[in-house]
Amino acid sequence: MGEFGQPFRGSEALRDGRLTRHGLRTFRRLHRDVYVLGRVEVTAVSRARAAWLWANGQAVLAGFSAAAVHGTRWIGGDESATLIRRGSRRSVDGIEVRSDALLPDEVCSVDGMRVTTPARTAFDLGRWLPVDRAVEVLDALCHVTGLRPAEISAVAGRHRGERGLAHLRDVVSLVDPGAESPPETRTRLVLVRGGLPAPTTQIPIADRSGRIFARAHLGWEQWKVLVEYDGEHHWSDVRQRSDERQRTGDIERMERLAELGWVVVRVNAEQLRRRPQVVVTRVRDRLREAGAPV
Repeated sequence: MGEFGQPFRGSEALRDGRLTRHGLRTFRRLHRDVYVLGRVEVTAVSRARAAWLWANGQAVLAGFSAAAVHGTRWIGGDESATLIRRGSRRSVDGIEVRSDALLPDEVCSVDGMRVTTPARTAFDLGRWLPVDRAVEVLDALCHVTGLRPAEISAVAGRHRGERGLAHLRDVVSLVDPGAESPPETRTRLVLVRGGLPAPTTQIPIADRSGRIFARAHLGWEQWKVLVEYDGEHHWSDVRQRSDERQRTGDIERMERLAELGWVVVRVNAEQLRRRPQVVVTRVRDRLREAGAPV
């Protein structure tokens, strides 16, 4: 894709002689004077860069845009970009412009673009989004950046007059940086809201010799009860494998887990969405059988 693999300013390409006006018309126009190759998938990161170019760098990337630039997964390219620009809230199609107050140390630079820091990004998304979606995104943001929930609360302490602080506290209380996917987050939320103790994330599983052979994404180590989301591979071996070899490895690990006394409860998207109480009941029953006071 070469130099045009990322969004660019059409006026600069014309001025530098990289494109003719005829050639520019073959590109996809994202915003005024901002273009990208028509066959290129527009991701959340490229949409953020396009918004940055549209604003001529006179803004700060925030919200989903900042989260994506920081490396957060699970943010689609169909989400509007978000910019913070003091004194202006003139939004355009595909770009939300906000005028929120930012402190100097809440802005950093990533790939030449001004972006809200991970903590400030989490502070904003935790106030702006519905609880479940906010927890999903903050889980992913914390996981990739090493951000801790306490750091989000610290930002909130500096902005006591902002709207949505009570909402943010609810969100932060549910965040777990160990979560590695939205289904994992959703499963955890169903269990916690059902009255079960919060499960541990990323549990190393060792054989009788002490060698770690797998990692469970959700569970209670003290009671040897694990929860697996059925719909993606949630048992991660140290080595990378093809899908077929991964499935074979999963079957073998399930057998080894049973031999070692672990109980695995499998759940899927339909159960989480339509029958969450059934999921909670199944897990509670297994925990009680293992001696948990639930």
